[in-house]
Amino acid sequence: MRRRAFITLLGGAASWPLAVRAQQGERMRRIGVLIPISADDQEAPARKAAFQQGLQQLGWTDGLNVRIDYRWSAGDAANTHKHAAELVALAPDLILTGGTATMGPLLQVTRTVPIVFVTVADPVGAGFVESLARPGGNATGFTTLEYGFSGKWLELLKEIAPGVTRAAVIRDPAITAGIGTLGAIQSMAPSLGVEVRPINVRDVGEMERSIAIFARSSNGGLIVTPSALAVTHRDLIVMLAGRHKLSAVYYARPFVAAGGLISYGADIIDQYRQAAGYVDRILRGEKPAELPVQAATKFELVINLQTAKMLGLTVPPTLLARADEVIE
Repeated sequence: MRRRAFITLLGGAASWPLAVRAQQGERMRRIGVLIPISADDQEAPARKAAFQQGLQQLGWTDGLNVRIDYRWSAGDAANTHKHAAELVALAPDLILTGGTATMGPLLQVTRTVPIVFVTVADPVGAGFVESLARPGGNATGFTTLEYGFSGKWLELLKEIAPGVTRAAVIRDPAITAGIGTLGAIQSMAPSLGVEVRPINVRDVGEMERSIAIFARSSNGGLIVTPSALAVTHRDLIVMLAGRHKLSAVYYARPFVAAGGLISYGADIIDQYRQAAGYVDRILRGEKPAELPVQAATKFELVINLQTAKMLGLTVPPTLLARADEVIE
């Protein structure tokens, strides 16, 4: 072989696609992802990108040394059970999931495939883990809040709309978070002079009727607690709050981006990014039973000044100063 041709051949080998070399050197790993919103939700690309960017920083690239299979349940219980079974049938190395509503169906299907969860309010109370420090089973992950945190939403409602004496709390009664957050709000309500009324989000028609009836009396406000159904129906909930002139506090930024008044809660996108760290550790051999459940570390307060103006509210300067984002 001529020397020039040999050097050219060596140069070509040095630039072989990384995918080829990865396939020669290691087994392609497989991750299932079950997210409780729809694939065309405005939040979907951000959640997906945050997780994949987190993985890439740790050496895992979709299509290179890991394959990621996504399923989107859109808050529908039947879809959640179907997708949980589909993902487990793919024999993944682990599954990432978001929210309380997806964890139960996944654990019904498998107690062996490792599961990393995000945005779960009470994994111990829901029976997903034995304890936060020692999960003990095949699941671990990241929580969004302690139930006592829910009282802050009522405090915020009174701060931005001092005249509120009645609060409707939209919750999903079928999940532990729906029960726990309501209880925490109810326990704080007397000290703030507020009467609390729960409204279920499971039946959209019933929710619309209940909000309309609630709004017939004056001095009412709204609190929306975490659930897959709430985020799925957020445009409707925000529209109803506006139609009935209800000052509303939400648990996450997407509601305020959709026109809601104010939100305070864990940064959901950040949790998907953090989850990549636990996924990496499990892929490298650690056990979910031994990885402690971590609490959210990044919270955000978001205010929509245009909505405040529409409701005739003057946002206190002290509240504006605390805001992480103000939408004008």
